[in-house]
Amino acid sequence: IGDGLRPGSIADANDEAQFAELKTQGELTRRAWKYGVQVMNEGPGHVPMHMIHENMQKQLEWCDEAPFYTLGPLTTDVAPGYDHITSGIGAAMIGWYGTAMLCYVTPKEHLGLPNKDDVREGVITYKIAAHVADLAKGHPAAQYRDNALSKARFEFRWEDQFNLSLDPEKARSFHDETLPQEGAKSAHFCSMCGPNFCSMKITEDVRRYAEEKGVTAEEALNEGMAQKSREFKEHGGEVYVSKNQ
Repeated sequence: IGDGLRPGSIADANDEAQFAELKTQGELTRRAWKYGVQVMNEGPGHVPMHMIHENMQKQLEWCDEAPFYTLGPLTTDVAPGYDHITSGIGAAMIGWYGTAMLCYVTPKEHLGLPNKDDVREGVITYKIAAHVADLAKGHPAAQYRDNALSKARFEFRWEDQFNLSLDPEKARSFHDETLPQEGAKSAHFCSMCGPNFCSMKITEDVRRYAEEKGVTAEEALNEGMAQKSREFKEHGGEVYVSKNQ
């Protein structure tokens, strides 16, 4: 059941016309159910973040928890060209609150007919929004996937990171822009921090050092911090020192 009076701008969000129509959707839903007809309710639209929860609650109440699907909602009107993002924010929120299905929005929304690349960008954005909502609702499969990617990241399993991501093709291409060599797929760093400042590589080194010394990782960290503090004082407490120091 469509909603022709859904808000077309933030200024119209949750107005009298929108909510009157939502009540009518509820009436039509119950009439359809009476004859065994399946129903899904269409939702907004353009709704700022602080008004999204009210939309979901009223739909659940007035439409007897019939499945709700929404176009976003878009959370601001001032970002033409980025409405896949403005709507993705709203989609994640209303997905968390209980909507049944998300209708994707492309970067071309309000500007023109989307091409296949725009559609791809919109679909990926909404896959992210749906996953974020599943995480917030405690969906075990969503949490499992996050845990798996996080573990792959810590262990520098680059191919697993790419394949576990929601857009493997883009993740792989971004990595390969700066480290295209095949050997980089097994390297324990990326081009952001390099080989000397990767926090995960440093953590690995600390754990290995602690194991060799027969101490805990925390003790090894404290020892290292104390050593660096002494060196800092010995060099006069200066952040920048000459090379020969």
